[in-house]
Amino acid sequence: MHNVKRVHQSQAAVQAKKERERSKIAEYLALTDNVISRKKTSDWSKDAFDQTQHLLQLNPEFYTIWNYRRNIMLNGIFSSSTPEEINNLLANELSMTTTVLKAHPKVYWVWNHRRWCLENVPDGPVVNDQPSLQWRKTNWDKELAVVEKMLDVDARNFHAWNYRRYVLASMPAQRPEIAELTYTTRKISASFSNFSAWHQRSKIFSSLWNTGQLNPVQSRKEEFDVVHNALFTDPDDQSAWIYHRWLLGSGEYQEQLRQEIAVIEELLAEQPDSKWCMDSLVHYNRLLLKNHCSNSDELEQKCLDFLQKLGEIDSPRKSRYQEISQQIKGQAIM
Repeated sequence: MHNVKRVHQSQAAVQAKKERERSKIAEYLALTDNVISRKKTSDWSKDAFDQTQHLLQLNPEFYTIWNYRRNIMLNGIFSSSTPEEINNLLANELSMTTTVLKAHPKVYWVWNHRRWCLENVPDGPVVNDQPSLQWRKTNWDKELAVVEKMLDVDARNFHAWNYRRYVLASMPAQRPEIAELTYTTRKISASFSNFSAWHQRSKIFSSLWNTGQLNPVQSRKEEFDVVHNALFTDPDDQSAWIYHRWLLGSGEYQEQLRQEIAVIEELLAEQPDSKWCMDSLVHYNRLLLKNHCSNSDELEQKCLDFLQKLGEIDSPRKSRYQEISQQIKGQAIM
């Protein structure tokens, strides 16, 4: 690593380290051979189960062994266990994989194993001759808490965000979607560059609008205020700009489109070399041309001027800007 002073080791120390590494490799290979041999013979014993845990703690990306571990539970342990014992076993599995995730938060197979565990938790003890959902509710509630802790550690972990959507959709007792808006507001307030939180917010709004739980016109207006705060705070960050484009959509509402163009022009006056301001103004003015004023030479020239400047300040994408310019000129001829 940079700026870290190297510590000189004697030849004996280097040799001892190599021997330790050889020993660890030999132990790992022997354990792997043992577990794979058990898998081939369909060994569903508790001892095989314990061996898979040892191996997965060494290598959590060994997806074949995660599959084998699940098969041991399905074909061996579950058949001789009561529902309460199965619940306890799966709760232990979730605890074990929580420990693994602390060191390996982006390993797909660990997240997949947790899904399987949750989906196989028994409903709960019988209450008044009826099965309750106590065990399922408890485990799913804990799972949401685990995901929130993971996102507290790394707010941009897209594995955790995807998994959070899965948990919210699968919980036996559904949380109101409005509560998720509050959660994303907290995450975005902590960091406007949290693209995953913006994306989550778009999912929630889409659902709330489609189900009639929120007024699309009023809530969009309020949401633009939230995005403006992000844009003016950090105009160079792309996350809020991308969300802004999603929020404005295809620009079918001329008044809203012109209002947002005016806001961005105000920001551009403060940040005259802002790439995202100019890029967005090109995009939104083209929507104006497409939907509301198809023969405006003034708008076309504005777009061309912005594109020329973008080519100067953002040279790696110069060809893209030139291509858009040609499209605008071609449409003007037509």
